[in-house]
Amino acid sequence: MPNRAPKSYDQITRETVPEPDGGWRPSDSQEIQAFEGFRALDRDEQQLADRIDAALAAGGRDLKHVQVEVERNQVTLRGDVKSASVGAHAIELVSGVDGVHSVIDRLVIAW
Repeated sequence: MPNRAPKSYDQITRETVPEPDGGWRPSDSQEIQAFEGFRALDRDEQQLADRIDAALAAGGRDLKHVQVEVERNQVTLRGDVKSASVGAHAIELVSGVDGVHSVIDRLVIAW
């Protein structure tokens, strides 16, 4: 067998990948949406989500990274908060919104 130089990564990629993606990767929320699928809110859920968003906006700018998911009367909070007390404040605000029966805490404390 003749000695051949090993192929470079770029050469292997060109031979095996029809259209390289250029390094683009979806965001975390895009991956979640792709995995779980998109679910449109009905009118009542949208109104509840709007009330929750207003309560969080009134709660201060520390809550701007909190994302709200509404399914019937159950609310899931996701995102980054600066401290456990900020997360507890977000849960307290959302729990006080008329129409919220339960709150699932998926908040992450970002250092």
